[in-house]
Amino acid sequence: MRSNRRLRWVAIPVALSLSGILAGCTAEQQRGFLPGGPDVTNHTSEVIGLWVTSWIVLLIVGLITWGLVIWAAVVYRRRKGHTGFPVQMRYNLPIEIFYTIVPLILVLGFFAFTARDQASIEADPGNPDVKIEVFGKRWAWDFNYLNENVYSAGIQAQELDEGPNGDSVDLDSLPELVLPVNAKVQIDIESRDVLHSFWIIDFLYKKDMVPGKTNHWYFVPTKEGVYQGKCAELCGEYHSLMLFQVRVVSQAEYDEYIESLKDAGQTGRLDASYNTNTNLPGTGGREVEHEE
Repeated sequence: MRSNRRLRWVAIPVALSLSGILAGCTAEQQRGFLPGGPDVTNHTSEVIGLWVTSWIVLLIVGLITWGLVIWAAVVYRRRKGHTGFPVQMRYNLPIEIFYTIVPLILVLGFFAFTARDQASIEADPGNPDVKIEVFGKRWAWDFNYLNENVYSAGIQAQELDEGPNGDSVDLDSLPELVLPVNAKVQIDIESRDVLHSFWIIDFLYKKDMVPGKTNHWYFVPTKEGVYQGKCAELCGEYHSLMLFQVRVVSQAEYDEYIESLKDAGQTGRLDASYNTNTNLPGTGGREVEHEE
């Protein structure tokens, strides 16, 4: 009778775990509920693999931990007729070594795989097909297409009472970054004023925009489509409206877009002279004198 009760207590968490695993067969669940997919850029499959593998390891650790907790609670529970406290043990050296070494191995493993994938994503492949300079500004974006010597200046997202698809902003007026599919892209990332963060959501990566510093991002967009981007660093009153769109198109469509910018007279570069933060080193801003 007692063994049957123990089997029931063990069977319940096992059944729940198996149900969860068997149910996780949709594409969204297989990528750990991350947006986009493994074929959006040449790096998204790495990010998804790291994320999903980490969750699998953590779920296994969680199931083992909960299983041991439930087992100890059931097997060593107070039974009818028991009085006083159970036998106390001050320490168990093998167990203490186990729960010290195993978490250390897990932490080092997570660090090693994260460092490996981050180094791969951050590596400069050289010889970019497209080189873009992005300036974040309160609360919009400027895009310089450096190889083609044209630019696109953006404005803050325009709020709507209700758009045609229930949108809260006018998507047609958002700043737009156009990229050719399957081309090596280098993006130089800078800020005109305060801290921002350049985030293309489905690309599963973001880069900080630090005043006075240029960061770089290298990738190959591998799937045509329209992707949403936003600032991921709280930067002021209209931070939530600092939005943009990325349109990945064929090479022919990209060339047409570049020509349209030239036809509109948007040639040249919107450089750092438009920055509003003038108190940076090298900008000639006023130096603060300190009294001794």
